[in-house]
Amino acid sequence: MGRLDILKQLAQDITALFGSDCEVVIHDLKTQEPEHSIVYILNGHVTNRSVGDGPSDAVFDVIRKKNKSIAELKDHSGYLMKSADGKILKCSTSYIRDDDGSLHYVFAINYDITKLTLVESALHTLCTPTNHDKKPREITHNVNDLLQQLIEESVELVGKPVALMNKEDKVKAIQFLNDSGAFLITRSGDKVASYFGISKYTLYSYIDVNK
Repeated sequence: MGRLDILKQLAQDITALFGSDCEVVIHDLKTQEPEHSIVYILNGHVTNRSVGDGPSDAVFDVIRKKNKSIAELKDHSGYLMKSADGKILKCSTSYIRDDDGSLHYVFAINYDITKLTLVESALHTLCTPTNHDKKPREITHNVNDLLQQLIEESVELVGKPVALMNKEDKVKAIQFLNDSGAFLITRSGDKVASYFGISKYTLYSYIDVNK
């Protein structure tokens, strides 16, 4: 089995796996007519090309320079291109050499990700919290765990450990807890006061600072 037959089989396997949005093209760089370099193509509707059509600018540049820069050519994977009709393509280009090291084929994969970018945008909108939390809140198993979580969030909000907090810092933390409903939990006042090293009287005064 020759190289071209192997490449055709590989192209069939790739398109079978990735479906009709995946175009695979084989260019023959040793053809006598470089402007008709495509010798095999699957799912040509992606770029509206067929066998006998010419190469892209990038491939044509390789054909033009192949005897000058063969040692410098490296496979190129995962880059983005845009088709003439506006499709966004994720592409991969591989250079296939003969036994003597000379370039013979270009094996190119062009995957139409246009619809995927729309899905990505929709998912990003769906998954982005409207309250701009830096991280999702954990699901707790009981109210004590919830209270502890809220206390930890209040400390993160202030940005310093309790031992380094001044009065204004503690007021900010406790008002966050109040706004979050922490004090609706039974005996939460005792735990919060103890955590911040203040009395319950001081705790309630901090809650009422701006009222």
